[in-house]
Amino acid sequence: MYGFIMTRFTTIRSRLLYGVYLRVSSLRVMLCVLVAMAYLTLAERKIMGSIQRRRGPNVIGVYGVLTPLADGLKLLRKENVVPASSNPWLFQVAPVLTFSLALVGWTVIPRNEGIVLSDVPRGVRFRFAVGSLGVYGIILAGWASNSKYAFLGALRSTAQMVSYEVSIGFVRVSIFVCSGTMNLTTRVQAQQYGWYVIPLFPRARRFFVSARAETNRHPFDLPEDESVLVSGYNVEYSSMGFALFFLGEYTNMILMSGTMTVLFLGGWLSPREWRGRPFRNWIPGVIWFALKVTFFLLLFIWARAAYPRYRYDQLMRLGWKVFLPVSRSWVRRISGFLMSRDGLPS
Repeated sequence: MYGFIMTRFTTIRSRLLYGVYLRVSSLRVMLCVLVAMAYLTLAERKIMGSIQRRRGPNVIGVYGVLTPLADGLKLLRKENVVPASSNPWLFQVAPVLTFSLALVGWTVIPRNEGIVLSDVPRGVRFRFAVGSLGVYGIILAGWASNSKYAFLGALRSTAQMVSYEVSIGFVRVSIFVCSGTMNLTTRVQAQQYGWYVIPLFPRARRFFVSARAETNRHPFDLPEDESVLVSGYNVEYSSMGFALFFLGEYTNMILMSGTMTVLFLGGWLSPREWRGRPFRNWIPGVIWFALKVTFFLLLFIWARAAYPRYRYDQLMRLGWKVFLPVSRSWVRRISGFLMSRDGLPS
C-alpha cells in the first residue's frame, strides 16, 4: 500500500513539474517572439529608409530603438471603437484568433537539438494546419465589421491564402519524398550532409514567394490594398484590435522564416566547414537558427522596398496557372529521380 501511494505521488509530482516546465517554456517562447516582432518593425522601417535614402525612425531613444515601445503605448491608449452595426463578439474575437494562431505555430518549430515545445511526429501537418486556420480570423473581421470594404478585403484574403496554400502543400510533399518524415526535428537532422536549399532551390524559391502571399506581405498584400479597399479587412479596427492584426502579421513573418529555415536551410545546423574550420564546436545551434531566420526576414523587407504591388488578377494567375502546375511537375520529377536511383526513403 505504501509503495502504491509513493508511486502515485511520484507520478503526480512528475506531471505537475512537466506542466510547469511547459508553461515556463511557452511563456519564454512567447516573450522572445513578441520582442523579435517589435524590433522587426523597427528594422523594417530602418532598412526601407536606407533603401529609399531617408533616415527612418530616429527620434525616440538612441537611434530610435524605443520606437516600438512608443508605438505599443500609443495603440494601447487609443479608444477601442466598435461599430454600432457590427457583431460585437465576433468583432472582438477575430484579432485575438489571428494573433493566437500565429503564436501556436511555434510549438512544433525546433530551435536547437532538443529545444522544441512539442516534438510531434506529424509536426509539418500540425504547423500548416494551424497556419491555414489564420484565414478565419481575417474573414471573421471582415464579416463582423459589417462594412463592404472590410468584407471585400476578407474575401480577397481567403481566396489568396487558399490559392497559395496548394502550392505550399506540393512543396511539403517534395520535401517529404526526400526526407521520408513529417517530424521537423528529423528533417533538420536529415540535412547534416547537405541543406535541401541546394538541390531543391527552385522549390525553396517558390515556397518563399508563396509564403509572402500566405502572410499577405508586399507585393501580395492585396487584402490591404489601401488605394482600392481603404486598408481592407481591418479598416474598422482601432486601438488593440488593430495592434493584434499588426502583431499577427509580423509574427507570421517570423514563423514562416523559421519554417523555411527548418525545411531548407538545415535549422540549427551549421555549414560543415568554412575554410577548413568546423563551426559547430563553438557557435550554438540557436545562434545559427536565429541568423538564418534573420536572413529570410531581410528578404521579406527587401522585397517590400523593391517590387510594386501585383494586381489581383496577376496574383491569382501566378498561383493557379504557374505555381500549381509547376509544383505538381516537380513532385513527379523528384519522385522519379529518387526511384530511378533507388533513393526513395523507406
